[in-house]
Amino acid sequence: MIDAQLKSRLQKGTPLLWVNPDQIPVLMAEVPVRPAQVKDAEQNWRDLAPLLQQCFPELQGPNGAISSDLIEVATLAQVMGNDQGRHFVKGDHALPVAGSVKARGGIYEVFLYALSLARDLGLIKADDTPMALAHPDVKAAFANYTVAVGSTGNLGLSVGIAARALGFRAVVHMSSDAKAWKVERLQRHGVDVVQHDADYGSAVAAARDQADADPKTYFVDDERSELLFFGYSAAAAELRDQLRAQNIQVDAEHPLFVYLPCGIGGAPGGVAYGLKQVFGDHAHCFFTEPAQSPCALVQLAAGLTKQVNVYDIGLTNKTEADGMAVAEISWFIAQVMHPLLSGVYTVDDNDLFRWLALAHDHAGLQLEPSAAACLAGPGVINSTPEGQGYLTAHHLQNHMPNATHVMWTTGGSFVPDAEFQDFLSKGKTLL
Repeated sequence: MIDAQLKSRLQKGTPLLWVNPDQIPVLMAEVPVRPAQVKDAEQNWRDLAPLLQQCFPELQGPNGAISSDLIEVATLAQVMGNDQGRHFVKGDHALPVAGSVKARGGIYEVFLYALSLARDLGLIKADDTPMALAHPDVKAAFANYTVAVGSTGNLGLSVGIAARALGFRAVVHMSSDAKAWKVERLQRHGVDVVQHDADYGSAVAAARDQADADPKTYFVDDERSELLFFGYSAAAAELRDQLRAQNIQVDAEHPLFVYLPCGIGGAPGGVAYGLKQVFGDHAHCFFTEPAQSPCALVQLAAGLTKQVNVYDIGLTNKTEADGMAVAEISWFIAQVMHPLLSGVYTVDDNDLFRWLALAHDHAGLQLEPSAAACLAGPGVINSTPEGQGYLTAHHLQNHMPNATHVMWTTGGSFVPDAEFQDFLSKGKTLL
């Protein structure tokens, strides 16, 4: 049950930081996944890279990787009042192919499903590399199969684009808050879009029901999928290598703080789990959610005795952050994060536009409002009583000048220019 004082604060809709009282050392945590699965995902990505490069011409790097830059944003941090430690943006807002963090999960799951299906159908041999999926006969066979997903937008883009690249029919069920430009982009790729007048949960349920009724439809389940989860988790090794390249230490005296926008929880949960495997207890992971849609906070604060959602405590689930307009976190993610997550902070919609404008003016970033939520993280930790309490409890106060803050921007580079200019204009007006 949610503490009465916390419930009252949540119902007011004002931003707050909740620190997880159930967090324990990573080696003591019992969760329904295994660290070895992160290593498996890293290898799977390496195996898929040549095929990805052939399917997507924009992957022009040396290894065909789905990867993003680590961008130092010292000026932006100063403008936002953060002057302790170093501050970086992990630029998943500009990931190739799908333009959001969902590229790490959706593409991974679709390509691994395709590999499994091709082997089951005898289209390729068990020891063939993933490149065998590029054969015209394989693609022709895939045309008889469908990949479906429910989405607020970005996962739909990732899954739909990946499925069509391999020859599948793709169907994306979109919730009522999905942006029109995302629908139009999917349709340009030949994806069938089914629009619903209900929220994200209803879109997912409809997609799941349709898939269950058709043995030739594969459902990418954002609420339950371990493949999605581990596709995201491999990003932790990418960040590790980028920090090493800049000679940045992560240890007890050089803590790492990571701020992750959260919707259903798959992407931030997968990334956070990967980070805990790579950096152990020196990685301090915080989710960020809209004040009216704090599904992770509500569930984790209530405990794991039963599922709860934001409607249960009188919130609306209405937000401009369409990727985070989710009423109920994935139960699977809640189980994994319950002992590992450091905390959750909530944000006001108007602030999202302010931070979006600041990120553009002082770091040259093009973000969606939902992606801008991560930018508040360092200030929340350093300037709230709850944040200071967290630092004290973990003996970190004296080490904050040596801290590294990573703000994980999750989407935005594919936003049409006219729409982004509207975001920017609103942000500048609010500033």
